[in-house]
Amino acid sequence: MPIAGRGYTTAGVRILSQFFAAPVLAFAGLLLLLAAPASAHDPEWSIAIHGGAGTMSPERMDAETRAEYEAALQAALDAGSKVLAEGGTAMDAVVAAITLMEDDPKFNAGRGAVFTWDGVNEHDASIMDGRTRDAGASTGTRNVRHPILLARAVMEDSPHVFLSREGAEQFAAEQGLELVDPAWFGTDSRREALERYKAAQMEEQGMSQLAIDTKFGTVGAVARDSNGNLAAGTSTGGMTGKRWGRIGDSPIIGSGTYADNRACAVSATGWGEYFIRTNVAAEICARMRMKGESAKVAGEAVIAEMGALGGNGGVIVAGANGDLAFAFDTTGMYRGRADSEGLNEVAIFAGEDSGEDD
Repeated sequence: MPIAGRGYTTAGVRILSQFFAAPVLAFAGLLLLLAAPASAHDPEWSIAIHGGAGTMSPERMDAETRAEYEAALQAALDAGSKVLAEGGTAMDAVVAAITLMEDDPKFNAGRGAVFTWDGVNEHDASIMDGRTRDAGASTGTRNVRHPILLARAVMEDSPHVFLSREGAEQFAAEQGLELVDPAWFGTDSRREALERYKAAQMEEQGMSQLAIDTKFGTVGAVARDSNGNLAAGTSTGGMTGKRWGRIGDSPIIGSGTYADNRACAVSATGWGEYFIRTNVAAEICARMRMKGESAKVAGEAVIAEMGALGGNGGVIVAGANGDLAFAFDTTGMYRGRADSEGLNEVAIFAGEDSGEDD
């Protein structure tokens, strides 16, 4: 049948459309390729770490101290990166990075943890597998050398998610984890911090833990491995002078730690009470999964929400596509990140990282 006013038959139109279809589609594909962002990429693996956030400033940190912290961060980052570069799992990479920082007295986790009001060191930790959403956590332990290993054992070798105090220590012993004399964790600088805090309280100056500890020394790591699986872990000694068995966000799944292959992996550091109230880690993943936000956008939005309530701190985020982001509302956060495409950096103060993958 002729097409009105054209003199073409239906068969003729079909032949013409087939003749022009291939070149048109090829040209459209070229336009899409040219329009694609030049920086778009999905690294085979990626990892980010943190060693705490707070009100530190470049003016108050001498070059030697800064170099020591940067070296410690790089060592932890390298340990995790090595696992991933050799085809290891995100879970193993997170543990490798955190155990190094737990042994380093510069960080408030493991050895070097702050003192409670009663003059003891207590440790909290949690870990989560984004592939299965299995999780493990422990709180209030005093003799387990590596709390992150205990959290992993709770996840893998117990029917539970969260163990506390003497029960957690008993489980650690039964699992053959390394136990040490509690005195091994204490350092002079942390003991002096407790003395200053107590003196301020006795003088009714109202000095808070934040005035004593100019940073939150919690440590953490997030990673994506070459199989696309995510993991997150966090370990801490809590806050100087904490009392009455206080528990912060670090061992709480959803607040201080969260991982879900559908969205992201998050580890947090900061004023735990506020991170608990806003469920920071899980909220970031929910925004990324349900709203399609990037790691940076979601992280900054949730940190802003938490800050509006009066808290402060920061997060590290690894997206399901391997993107890495930092978000914090303090003057600094000890941090580092690396991936299979050559990104490798550590930073301390705001504005020092490259901004890639944000």
